[in-house]
Amino acid sequence: MKLELGKIYIKDIKFDDCQRIEDGVLYVSKEELTKIALSDDHLASAEFDIAKPGESVRITPVKDVIEPRVKVEGSGGVFPGWIAKVDTVGSGKTYALKGMAVVTAGPIVGFQEGVIDMTGPGADYTPFSKTINLVMVCKPVEGLKQHAYEKAVRLAGFRVAAAVGELARSLEPDETEVYETCTIKEGLEKYPDLPRVAYVQMLQSQGLLHDTYVYGVDAKQILPTIVSPTEVFDGAIVSGNCVSACDKNPTYVHQNNPVVEELFKQHGKTINFVCHILTNENVFLADKERSSFFTAKICKMLDLDGVIVSEEGFGNPDTDLIMNCKKITAEGIKTVIITDEYAGRDGKSQSLADAHASADAVVTAGNANEVVILPKLDKLIGTLDYINKIAGASETTLREDGTLEVEIQVITGATSEVGFGYLSAR
Repeated sequence: MKLELGKIYIKDIKFDDCQRIEDGVLYVSKEELTKIALSDDHLASAEFDIAKPGESVRITPVKDVIEPRVKVEGSGGVFPGWIAKVDTVGSGKTYALKGMAVVTAGPIVGFQEGVIDMTGPGADYTPFSKTINLVMVCKPVEGLKQHAYEKAVRLAGFRVAAAVGELARSLEPDETEVYETCTIKEGLEKYPDLPRVAYVQMLQSQGLLHDTYVYGVDAKQILPTIVSPTEVFDGAIVSGNCVSACDKNPTYVHQNNPVVEELFKQHGKTINFVCHILTNENVFLADKERSSFFTAKICKMLDLDGVIVSEEGFGNPDTDLIMNCKKITAEGIKTVIITDEYAGRDGKSQSLADAHASADAVVTAGNANEVVILPKLDKLIGTLDYINKIAGASETTLREDGTLEVEIQVITGATSEVGFGYLSAR
């Protein structure tokens, strides 16, 4: 499968009556975008704002972050199963608006929404302080249940991101990158001496508001499955979960998964990147056993030499992570796991809820319990009404002087378990 990803770099975003991209500047209409957002009658209002790197701006509660993209050639369209009809994506041409993001926010759904600071110490922990953010703050109609509100905001974000991406359809990309995968047979013939490596991505799927979707299907309903790694670039995987902000993968991260990016860089040079395997994270022991057995079976059937496994979330999913590691390793396949840690504010607690001797090659994305003081910023997009309730905060988080004492757990993307962040350890 071959995909040409055209990159169009956005240098600024401005509000204007006429929507367009001109000389690297994205012009958007509040009126037009509001119509798109409010085409769902579950939302009472949608307000738009812009947050730029370095500005004294705080965005909270953050729900999702999305990169606008448009399918220019090839089957299907962006966000299949949501915006586009269900069709296999990952081939042809796709354009991405780089350097910007659509950020959805609004009154809290659960207690695990996030914070994005565009400046100060909080900005050092989130990759989304470096993007120019088109922020959409959505409020639900009165009496709407949490799961319906989450879905309405999620879909509104996809609609807006798709509409913004559509503005790039007729443009020439500033840069184009080509990603190409082989069939199993082609890979064996083309790279007979290179180690066969696959990526096992664990998707958060542990109940209501802990959802990730694959082609529109809730991952809790899937058995481990194989996809081409190029499919994620077209939005085949999207976020619908409200787990802790530090280590949940917003849709933007799925679209730009750095594990996939790095494996493509090494493909044909140091490894044969065979495939991308998707598995879920489960609540009950029997389901955990089933998914991990299937994952290990697929790895064995593909005659893999090495596997990278990434987690999403912490605590209960640590069991799924260790089960996958243990069973894949038992098949004689070298396994590396990527996770983050919850080692307590002093760093002295057990980092993971589960462990096994086979987990002897670990990449850490940092300790989510680390405490940071976030200064009072000049502008707030969203509301601080729920800041004391967010996971990683406490009743005393909002201090009298307006500063916030929080664990970095509250910061969107602070301990990304696919490495889309800045923390690790040596």
